[in-house]
Amino acid sequence: MAIPTFVDQVTLHVYGGNGGHGCVSIHREKFKPLGGPDGGNGGDGGSVILRVDHRLTTLVDYHRQAHRRATNGEPGRGNHANGARGEDVILPVPPGTVVSDADTGELIADLTGDGAEIVVAQGGRGGLGNAALASPNRKAPGFALLGEKGQTRTINLELKVVADIGLVGFPSAGKSSLVAAISRARPKIADYPFTTLVPNLGVVVAGDTSFTVADVPGLIEGASEGRGLGFDFLRHIERCAAIVHVIDCATYLPGRDPVTDLDVIEAELKAHGGLEDRPRLVALNKIDIPDARQVAEMASGDLHDRGLQIFPISTRSGEGLRELIFAMAQLVKARRDSVPPPPPTRIIIRPKPLDSQAEFSVEREGELWRVRGDKPERWVQQTDFANAEAVGYLADRLNRIGIEDRLLELGAQPGDGVAIGGANAVIFDFAPQMEIGAEILSRRGEDQRLSEARPAARRRRERDRAYHSADEAAEDQPADDDA
Repeated sequence: MAIPTFVDQVTLHVYGGNGGHGCVSIHREKFKPLGGPDGGNGGDGGSVILRVDHRLTTLVDYHRQAHRRATNGEPGRGNHANGARGEDVILPVPPGTVVSDADTGELIADLTGDGAEIVVAQGGRGGLGNAALASPNRKAPGFALLGEKGQTRTINLELKVVADIGLVGFPSAGKSSLVAAISRARPKIADYPFTTLVPNLGVVVAGDTSFTVADVPGLIEGASEGRGLGFDFLRHIERCAAIVHVIDCATYLPGRDPVTDLDVIEAELKAHGGLEDRPRLVALNKIDIPDARQVAEMASGDLHDRGLQIFPISTRSGEGLRELIFAMAQLVKARRDSVPPPPPTRIIIRPKPLDSQAEFSVEREGELWRVRGDKPERWVQQTDFANAEAVGYLADRLNRIGIEDRLLELGAQPGDGVAIGGANAVIFDFAPQMEIGAEILSRRGEDQRLSEARPAARRRRERDRAYHSADEAAEDQPADDDA
């Protein structure tokens, strides 16, 4: 099965890289076996980034490769060596790409300017090593923080061609021929009736004004209701400053004439919506054919009465194209002059609220107390629950922002279940500090080897003092004359 050359809608699955785990390490060297913690931090995971590339015109690169994953950060190592950061994945997209969340339908970004970019899957942060966790009260932590998982999302990419002028009309009306005649674009053109399968984009220069022209292929009656291909491509003229009706004056199909064709296409544009304010021009094409010239002359009166600008043209001979081009340029220039430039970007830094309870929420759900919040959920993800010291550190962090006090205010009792997080929550048995007593007062984070080393050193010092005292006592005794 051949891969299509033009794709304007794709669903993309993106995965940010996981952060590397922090390292637990104790510095060792000769005569200094326990020189303190020196575990490095884990590296951050890479992110998935969309970036606009003006050289692209399609989303075909993601038609078959719909899963894109950034690399993970490396874990930390001893001797204060931090792990390397994961590499970002840059996904180039054409100008006019609209990004939305596939699950909620929420608009994420509308990427138009060349080089514009957005992070669609953030990489996870690396975990801190035990060197970074050391403090005066925790001189040798026997644990490190785990790296966070990268963000996983499913997004929709929808291409809306960025063009100043949109050409609309029935199949074989000459839209692609008009693009080829007034620009350097070379779309596929044939002498038999057929419809273009992809929008064609061309750059036109008229005096000191340059603008882009795009055609909308396959527009027929009922396109707004899903007939034919026009419904799929109507989105490509939503950004246009003006619309040009290209009408075939040489058709011999029954029920077809310039006025009727114009009414049918206008009805489809109205049904699509959002294009009522665009100015219109009418190009009566194929006047190089004698019968078509007569049809154009007869239809011009009715169209003029509607207040439309009429341009009889021939894409084959070039007749009337210069007048049409400069009329297009005038509309584009007027539109550009009427749209004010965007205001300069102002960066506003707002301090975070001092209320600690704003960082989390606590609700009663049946038999459980549910705690939600960015910080507590992130801290749970960073905790190695196989390490009792790491669990104690997590308890200290949760207490520091007031979760325990909030639970007590709401009436939580010792032994109640407390779930932190959503679907994959971690559940604890509530145990307030007052219940723990001496365990809370003990110093967390002491390396057990250091604790064992202190009594041994103390015994050696006491033994040395005992020997020294014995020697001094022996020297103070009087000598035995009978010896």
